[in-house]
Amino acid sequence: MARDLIKTGTFAALHFAVGFTVTYLLTGSVMIATGVALIEPAVNTVVFFFHERIWQRLGASKAATA
Repeated sequence: MARDLIKTGTFAALHFAVGFTVTYLLTGSVMIATGVALIEPAVNTVVFFFHERIWQRLGASKAATA
C-alpha cells in the first residue's frame, strides 16, 4: 500500500516536472509553465475518466452482440 502511494507520488512529480519543463522551454515563462503543469494533469484525469467509461460501454456492447 505504501509503495503504491510512493509510486503515485513520484509519477505525479515526474508528470509535473515534464509538463513544466516542456512548457517553460516553449514559452520562457515560469508563470505559464506552472499553470500548464498544474492544469494539464487535472484536465487529463477528467478526460481519462470519460475515456474509460466509453471503453466500458463498448466492451459491454460487444459482449451483448457476441
